Amino acid sequence: MSQTVEIRDLGSHVGTEITILGWVESTRAHGKVAFVDVRDGTGSVQGVVVKKEVAPEVWDRHAALTQETAIALTGAVRAEPRAPSGYELGVTGLEIVGASVDYPIQPKEHGVDFLLDHRHLWLRSKMQWAGLRVRAEVEQAIHDFFYQRGFVRIDSPILTGAIGEHAGSLFETDYFGEKAYLAQTGQLYGEAAAAAFRKIYTFGPTFRAEKSKTRRHLTEFWMVEPEVAFMDSAGNMRLQEEFISYLVERALERCKEELKVLERDTSKLANVRPPFHRLDYTDAVAQLKAKGTDIEWGSDLGAPDETALTEGLDKPLFVFNYPKIVKAFYMKENPADPRTVLCDDCLAPEGYGEIIGGSQREDDLEKLLAGIRAQKLPEEAYGWYLDLRRYGTFPHAGFGLGVERTVAWITGRPHIRELIPFPRMMTRLRP
Repeated sequence: MSQTVEIRDLGSHVGTEITILGWVESTRAHGKVAFVDVRDGTGSVQGVVVKKEVAPEVWDRHAALTQETAIALTGAVRAEPRAPSGYELGVTGLEIVGASVDYPIQPKEHGVDFLLDHRHLWLRSKMQWAGLRVRAEVEQAIHDFFYQRGFVRIDSPILTGAIGEHAGSLFETDYFGEKAYLAQTGQLYGEAAAAAFRKIYTFGPTFRAEKSKTRRHLTEFWMVEPEVAFMDSAGNMRLQEEFISYLVERALERCKEELKVLERDTSKLANVRPPFHRLDYTDAVAQLKAKGTDIEWGSDLGAPDETALTEGLDKPLFVFNYPKIVKAFYMKENPADPRTVLCDDCLAPEGYGEIIGGSQREDDLEKLLAGIRAQKLPEEAYGWYLDLRRYGTFPHAGFGLGVERTVAWITGRPHIRELIPFPRMMTRLRP
């Protein structure tokens, strides 16, 4: 019996008869020579079936193959520069493992809703496969970046009684007679852990009940949130630009084939390295006004504003020191201008907008308490959080990076719903 190998390892088996286990992408026949394209999750390869060289039942099985049939394909590996993978299989045997009848996704244009209804099958297509492979590499790079720098990963709870961002965007649930929420962020717990481990990061799903239907929003998304003790806002921005540059470099280095499938113009990522561009919020408003927008100082930046500010830039832009009234209660008051807080948004170019929100945290107990009261948040829910300022308060800072937005920018995909296996949006809970 021949050895079973993965398609990505074919180069090590040239001249050897092996077996591939995978799914049929397509078939075609030209007289007495037929072809079958097979993928196995690690790549794709073409099998060549010559009628006079195989048993009659093998030829007949090939003729009966349909899209996405699971098969065991046996044959000799040979180098073929014209083949997409650089190799092909001279088929000697073919067994059907699992039939596929009337596969719903055909090689034609389908509407987005249809494809999302069949997301469990759409994942198999080349573009979706490539995008999620890049996501997997970016996620691995996230762990590697922080591990190499001595950060400790902390798993924060998904069910929480404390509001992290905006009360209006919470998913509320009953917790044995008490109100609980799906976590919007792991940050508050990360701050507690930073006092124990100095440098930490949390990484997991976060939830926002925002009634948004834009290409940049999901109700469930993944976020990585580092928190560092004794780091200020300037150090926070330096960490962010090193981090993003590392993720982009990893994707460019290790996902060349996937980015080619996605038709990404990688030249637009070539200059993503520190230092990034920087713009004070007040200067950003002036710049937008000069471009003809009607934004006023004190307003948050919307997607069109972010696009306008990054137009023509070759790397991300930090907009920093936003007005206090548009930011979360935990951000540190700017001593140079108490109307603002020491925070930043990192905006990706090419219209992708904010991929990171970060800030130095308010380490003064009375100011933090005043912020909680000003936003009419329930003080009792934050007793433990306020303890962090009562018992050895310390300057610290951190940020949150949205994985889907970041991967959408790196891959050049138009909508973040393609960069998560099973997207959750306002109108979509299945599959």
